[in-house]
Amino acid sequence: MSTLPADYHMHTPLCRHASGEPQAYAAHALKIGLKEIGFSDHSPMPRDDFDDWRMRQSDLETYVRQVEETRRAFPELTIRLALEVDYLPGQEDWIRDLASRYPWDYFIGSVHYISDSFAIDNPHQLAEWRNREPYEVWRTYFERLTMAADSGLFEIIGHADLCKKFSIYPSQDCTPLFRQFLETARRREVAIELNTAGLRKECREIYPSKAFLQLAASIDVPITFGSDAHAATEPGMDFEAAVQLARACGYTQSCVFAQRRHTFVPL
Repeated sequence: MSTLPADYHMHTPLCRHASGEPQAYAAHALKIGLKEIGFSDHSPMPRDDFDDWRMRQSDLETYVRQVEETRRAFPELTIRLALEVDYLPGQEDWIRDLASRYPWDYFIGSVHYISDSFAIDNPHQLAEWRNREPYEVWRTYFERLTMAADSGLFEIIGHADLCKKFSIYPSQDCTPLFRQFLETARRREVAIELNTAGLRKECREIYPSKAFLQLAASIDVPITFGSDAHAATEPGMDFEAAVQLARACGYTQSCVFAQRRHTFVPL
């Protein structure tokens, strides 16, 4: 049986919308044949009341301790310590502060917000989509994603076409938006993830799409894999499909990270 790639996108109950303790995620990962995983829960914001779907500042120490305890409990599994960090313009110093606190293996940079109040993937904010022209949402999203890739703050960009989650697509061609982002990622040596959670959302498609990933491969943007697990049964979910997609787009290797440095491993 071929080895599954590392699952670098997994959450914990500290983000307030996931279930199952870290050791249960690790046990499932081991059961299905994963050799390497990374916990990358939603990082705190400078204000704990910014939203209700991430860990609070006071939880960060607990999070690191739980990952370290899971490492000790599962010595046969390589377990990385990471965060999924929202990129919002103006919060770069906060992200640098988070980066200095613990020996992180990587940061996933994600854009959920295209303004301080509109999270494009929040089902409670679907009315916001109806009040906006889809292309404007997609354009603003990719502008911020490109800024995140160019910031030097992240090793991986998460779910790079998250704006398709609710299957609200512009009529305009978004390829120039994709290309600008991907060329920036390549220049900054930032990876993008194949995130299988999209298969469990309304769009019913891995993030990013095949056309997007084919463009990424042609530009030589490196990749990682993530289940975006929010439950202990989800690590490695649909990874066979993700590997198949990567290979179909021309990828033969993926990235692994340790202490914020990458190496390549064959698919």
